Amino acid sequence: MATPFHVSLDNGIAEMVFDHPPVNAFDSKGWAAIAAELERLGELPEVRVILIRAEGRGFCAGVDIKELAADGNLIVAVNKGNYDSFKAVHRNPKPVIIAVHGFVLGGGIGLCGAADILVASDCARFGVPEVDRGAMGGGAHLQRLFPVQKVRHMYFTGEMIDAAEAYRLGAVERVVPRDELREAALDIARKIAAKSPAMIALAKEALTGIEDGNLEDKYRWEQGFTLQAYRSLDSQEARDAFVDKRAAHFKE
Repeated sequence: MATPFHVSLDNGIAEMVFDHPPVNAFDSKGWAAIAAELERLGELPEVRVILIRAEGRGFCAGVDIKELAADGNLIVAVNKGNYDSFKAVHRNPKPVIIAVHGFVLGGGIGLCGAADILVASDCARFGVPEVDRGAMGGGAHLQRLFPVQKVRHMYFTGEMIDAAEAYRLGAVERVVPRDELREAALDIARKIAAKSPAMIALAKEALTGIEDGNLEDKYRWEQGFTLQAYRSLDSQEARDAFVDKRAAHFKE
């Protein structure tokens, strides 16, 4: 199976690039591969910083809804892949920088919310269409990016916010034109890679330890509601409507 990404290493910076047309939406095996590779990179002594970015129309459209529409039971494997991938970013011993462009949806939000530093192109847009897809999840990581009420508005309405608003709210370190995105992220990565690996590792562990609450526990709580949602007829109708490109029809 071909992985939905490619990886390179240069001067201590490991670069993971999502490249899975058309929209960088990953199935259960794809998420598992992402998690495994991030864990591997985090254990390599020659890696000092990890940079995640993407090719194509957008950073990440989340999970492969078509896979779940065909077999809702795969939600367990998808949940595990998401959980492991987000944890592999958040708990990685190395700093993780994520550079986003275009759409940042669902699982893409989870990755960004787990990251240490976020850089965005001016075309980036953030959203959580979970409710419209008959699913739950992502709120814990979204709340690590944005204030509580903004999170709830995004979650309940499905409306997206742009890079300028994300910057205003403090989630994004820099907003740059699309053709400058990689270099802006590498500029930050180089500064970190030049420092003492031991000190940076201690700094990340310390900063993660003083966060408010446990991100992974919060996400596990959400995933329980995802499983509950997938048992409902409305959830299946939402996925079918998405695949069929039609409006969903819910029972009163």
